[in-house]
Parts: sequence; structure tokens; C-alpha cells
Amino acid sequence: MTTFNDFGLHADINRALAAKDYTVPTPIQVQAIPPLMKGRDLCGIAQTGTGKTAGFSLPSIHHLLTYPHRPTPRGCRMLVLAPTRELAAQIAQSCRDYGRFTKLSVSTVFGGVPINKQIRDLSGGIDILVATPGRLLDLIDQRALRLDDVEIFVLDEADQMMDMGFIHSLRRIAKLLPSRRQNLFFSATMPKEIAHLAEQFLEDPVTVSVTPQATTVEKIRQFATFVEQKEKQALLHSVVASEDIDRALIFTRTKHGADRVVRHLAGAGIKAMAIHGNKSQSQRTHALQAFRSGDIKLLVATDIAARGIDVSGVSHVINFEIPNVPEQYVHRIGRTARAGAEGKAISFIAPDERPYMRDIERVTRSKSEPMPLPENFNEMVRNLPKPVAPPRDTGSQGRDPNRQRQDANRGRNGGKPQGERGPRREGAAGEGAEGQRKRRFRPRNKSVGAHKGAVTRVG
Repeated sequence: MTTFNDFGLHADINRALAAKDYTVPTPIQVQAIPPLMKGRDLCGIAQTGTGKTAGFSLPSIHHLLTYPHRPTPRGCRMLVLAPTRELAAQIAQSCRDYGRFTKLSVSTVFGGVPINKQIRDLSGGIDILVATPGRLLDLIDQRALRLDDVEIFVLDEADQMMDMGFIHSLRRIAKLLPSRRQNLFFSATMPKEIAHLAEQFLEDPVTVSVTPQATTVEKIRQFATFVEQKEKQALLHSVVASEDIDRALIFTRTKHGADRVVRHLAGAGIKAMAIHGNKSQSQRTHALQAFRSGDIKLLVATDIAARGIDVSGVSHVINFEIPNVPEQYVHRIGRTARAGAEGKAISFIAPDERPYMRDIERVTRSKSEPMPLPENFNEMVRNLPKPVAPPRDTGSQGRDPNRQRQDANRGRNGGKPQGERGPRREGAAGEGAEGQRKRRFRPRNKSVGAHKGAVTRVG
């Protein structure tokens, strides 16, 4: 049996692994760490929860410790790109854990938080920088960051990057990187478009894969219930009441749908929180912390926001709405059955979602077990508690406070943000309209030509 000690990692890394009680590597770590320690480029195909973060961070930290030098001001030695804020924060925390007995600096940059602090953090240089593409380019445009000294470049969740439309940002970032660097490319799935993207970054890479593409984790039991869309809330209440749930992730396709599910659960006295792109960074962080600590057992999420969720102990994944992309289904249910545990995935399938489910079954080569509706389901639907009322400003829940203030100002100023002037009214003066705003000052002299003669001609 291979252990971490067999890799020849730096002593400080082995000490950190021992402190976390990590002894046996996962399959992707066994395949990835040796070639990465030799400086090879790597293309890794692995589902979430397989240990790929340690698979690239451990040999990278080993390299930084083996060839130590101070990072240049406004530069970084290792750059990791992630699609979401949550995933970026989790990767950075893993790097801190593995480098806890070293002096390596780790920093994260992503949107939703003030940029000035990030600029200050980068001013002296950073060993390991974990970033989302948008904020990274913002910092580069402000000349607060330079990439010409990057030694190791990691692109994580490449398929999600493609889905979120980051392809042009990635190509721009690639042009700013030095030609001599080590490249690490990871994706949970590898369709043709992702393979073409990998070719643009990698040079003679080693390819490692621990599971077939777009397959589901074997230890997840999958169930499916056919139900009308308008009856899904009642079914969710029934599942939450009948299942032995430690922690459950509930997936919707839209942000408003996630908030609606939370309000319906609250109407039944069931505590839950939502995480999606309309939430501020502080709200998203608070929801994740509450979910991790067990203060709430139910977290409602959209696909993009949930991509960075790495929480142990998720016993159930509930697909309140079926994704129209089969690979998203794989990512969703991969949130459970992590680190060798067992999990359960339950899908609510409306009539118009059946084609989506057929596509999922064809791609994953697995079929969910049918789960019938409860016997008294019609009564449950009739007696479904009313949802709690949405906030007074329905569009501002979870949004940036500055945007909320602007919206409030629009209401007070006739639809215009505070500080914006409307167009000047033609002929407003002299038309005798009552109610016109009076001039705040008057000419000192009453007559138009009062200044005449005030200037004495010389010569």
C-alpha cells in the first residue's frame, strides 16, 4: 500500500499531513504526485471529492520549498484559477493547511469583496495565489499584479470555467504567463471542447483519470420521483420529514427558485438557507459556515454557486429541478459520498424534465431507482403551508448594499439614482409655471446693463 511518505515530499509537508492524520493517498494522488514532482505537465480527469486538490497542491508546495526564493513585488510563484469564490477559498485553505509549517504565503482574490485590500496583499509578492479569472484580470488592469514570474499554473474545474463563459479570459491570461512554466489542468469531465482547451495550455502532458468520464460515484444510491412541478414543494417537505438527513444540498436551476424553496421551507418551520450569485460574499460565507457547523441541515443552491462547496457529511443531494446538462448532474450528486462515505441522491422529475433525465441516464450509464409518491400525497399538497413573505424589496435580498441603496434612491428620485440629473427642461424659465424651483441667487444689480461704465477705458 502506498503512503504519503513514499513520495519523498518535503519534511514540512509530511509533518502537516501527519497533523491532519493523512496517511494513505487517494488514487488520483497516487497517479498525479510522482510525475508532478518531476516537473511534468498534467491533465487530470477526476470527479469532485477524489482528492485532486491535494494531488496538485502537495507536489507544488514541494517545488516551492525545494527551490526557495522570495516572490517579486506584485508577482506570484504559483497561480491557481478556480471558477467560483467558494472553490477558490477552499483551495487556498488547503494550501495553508499543507504549508502550515512553512513560511509560504497564500492569498485569494475574487470578486464581491473590496479590491484595495487585495492590492495591498499583493504589493510585496505572494508564493501561492488562488484567484477567479474576473478579479485576476481586474488586478492586472490596475497594474497591481504581474504574471511573468509564475512557475506553476493550475487550472481547476476547467469544464465549469467553460460553462461560465471564461474561455476568453483564460486565453488572455495564458498570453500573460511566461513560456517556461509547469501546467496543471483538471476537469471533472472531458468533452471535446475541454480537450481542445487543454491543448492550448499543456505541453507533452501526463494524463491521469480515476473514473470514466461523466460517470457517477458508485456509493451514491440514486432515486427518482415523477411529480408535477407545482407539487414539488410538498414532496420536498415530505422527503425532509421522512429521510434521516445529516446535511442535504437542494439544487435548483435559478436563483429566484432557490429563494422560493427557502421561503416555502420557512413557512413549514424548516430552517434552510440559500447560496447563489445574487447573494453578497458575506451572506454566502455565512450560509456555508452555518451548513458546515450544523446550524442548518439544508442548503439550497444553484449549480454555479455549489461548484465550490466542499463540506463533509452531506448525506443527501436533492435535485429539486433537473439540470439540462448531464455533466451538471454528476457534479451535483458528487457533493455526497465523499471520502469513501455513502450518500443518497433524490431527483424530482416534472413531465417536461423527463428528456433531461433520459440524457443523464445515457451519459452516466446508470438509472435511478423509482421512488413512489407518499400515500397521502394529495392531502399534503392541499395542506401545504404558505411560504413566508419575501423581503419588502424583493429584488434586493442578498444583493450588494451599494446596489440596494441605488435602487432605493431611484424610488425617491423618480426612477433616477441619487446624484443623477434629469435632462434640462426647454423653456422652463419665463413660462410662468408655478412650482418651478426658484433661483438660489440673484444678480447683484437689478438692471441688465448695470455694469455699463464700470470699466474705465485707458488711453
